[in-house]
Amino acid sequence: MTSTQSPGTGVLAGSCSQALDWAAAAADPISLEQVVSEAALMTRVDKKFLLSAEQFTELMSRLGDGFRIMEIEGRRMFTYESVYFDTPDMEMFTAHKQGRRRRYKIRTRTYADSGLCMFEAKFKGLRGQTVKHRIPYEFSERDSITPEATEFLRVQLRAEYNQELPHLEAVMRSDYVRGTFVNPVDEERLTCDVNLVYSRQDATVHGPDLFVIETKTASGRGAADAVLSQMGIRPVSMSKYCLGIALLHPHLAANKWSRLLKRNFGWKRSPRQVLS
Repeated sequence: MTSTQSPGTGVLAGSCSQALDWAAAAADPISLEQVVSEAALMTRVDKKFLLSAEQFTELMSRLGDGFRIMEIEGRRMFTYESVYFDTPDMEMFTAHKQGRRRRYKIRTRTYADSGLCMFEAKFKGLRGQTVKHRIPYEFSERDSITPEATEFLRVQLRAEYNQELPHLEAVMRSDYVRGTFVNPVDEERLTCDVNLVYSRQDATVHGPDLFVIETKTASGRGAADAVLSQMGIRPVSMSKYCLGIALLHPHLAANKWSRLLKRNFGWKRSPRQVLS
């Protein structure tokens, strides 16, 4: 459904991409170099929210001009591709599902518009913080873990959790479009993702027409967090990786994400593996 209304008069359902385009066009730009120097936030508190197009438009209106849109070579919207790695028995998915204190995610992230690729390890740190380590990666290697990346990951895993590196393999790819808004004064970032698609082999699942919003701050108490609270929108316990695995493997128990998956993604657990 395509909306013909302007941001000031409300946004019709089914138009998250359009709402993001409008917000990005209206904001003042901030360069990638400024984001890295002023709000890199490699150690941070992340909170996730699911918003409709109308809720997102209201959020951006309430935030005002304090947030700027990240712009690179004239572009403000970017396509992200992530390839996630796990053990053959989905040990990392299980750790997140069970809420283990020591849990992590491994992925390659490709910025499709530029071809830039990174290998990333995200660890759950003290007090719920997310600690991310990453290194540049070859685009052609994004579906695999190279010997150099293996050694990098082994060092990080020992340093963070004193654990040995398990056998890992690519298990899922996710694609989405992102706009990143930055408050350089308070070192706060707001990532806004739409058009989420999960895939593995020949199976593909499309997400709903909703925003996946992440607030990223040093303390977990940013301006966007406050406005969302005022709007009555609570953070959701979710991981794009774990939701994708549950959708692509409907025979797996989703536990704490079951209600969210049923309500927003049309998920239904199957007693057997449906997708192959």
